[in-house]
Amino acid sequence: MFARKSKTLAIALLLCCAFPSHTRAQAPAQRPTSTPYAGDLSIFDYPDRDKRLHINRVMDLLGIVPGKSVADIGAGSGWFTVRAAARVGLAGTVYAEDINPQAIESITQRAAREKLPNIRPLLGSVEDAKLPANSIDAVLILKTYHEFAHPIPLMLQLRPSLRPGAKIGIIDRFGSGTDHGIMPDVIVREMAQAGYKRLARYSFTKSDGQDYFLIFVVR
Repeated sequence: MFARKSKTLAIALLLCCAFPSHTRAQAPAQRPTSTPYAGDLSIFDYPDRDKRLHINRVMDLLGIVPGKSVADIGAGSGWFTVRAAARVGLAGTVYAEDINPQAIESITQRAAREKLPNIRPLLGSVEDAKLPANSIDAVLILKTYHEFAHPIPLMLQLRPSLRPGAKIGIIDRFGSGTDHGIMPDVIVREMAQAGYKRLARYSFTKSDGQDYFLIFVVR
């Protein structure tokens, strides 16, 4: 009995030496993110943005047509929201999600001002966009993915809201995470962890080559 206890203690000591306590206890480091924008929302409605982003081509590729249901995640000023709402028409719906209550209030006023009753402003959280189940045909995340503090839980929570064949579009710019940009391979890796596969990649969304457009579907 004494020999058995001695052997067990020796194994435990070897494990402690091989894997120091600080290594065993460390949690995975969170990747760098940018602070969510909380300033003047009107800066997103600059002239020629439609043309520079080729937003109609983006909507074509995401299958945003009359009658469809769309989610604008990180909607901000509602710049894309109102364009999607015009595209899907009264038979469709656009959920304008943001974690900033001021953005939600601004979009609510904008929808009323522009007479777009098919817009549904929605206050989400950093881990849940809080979209209705089985309600979404297409998603666009426009220049906000680099701000997501918990991207994998957020995208996991999104899945039950997607209808079969739904496409998720992500437009962002090359960057380190802290400079309002993120590398596309980081997004692809995180989306894979959340159960999505990349369907396509495009570079037409910015003439200087600093932006990219990724499309994903559920695996």
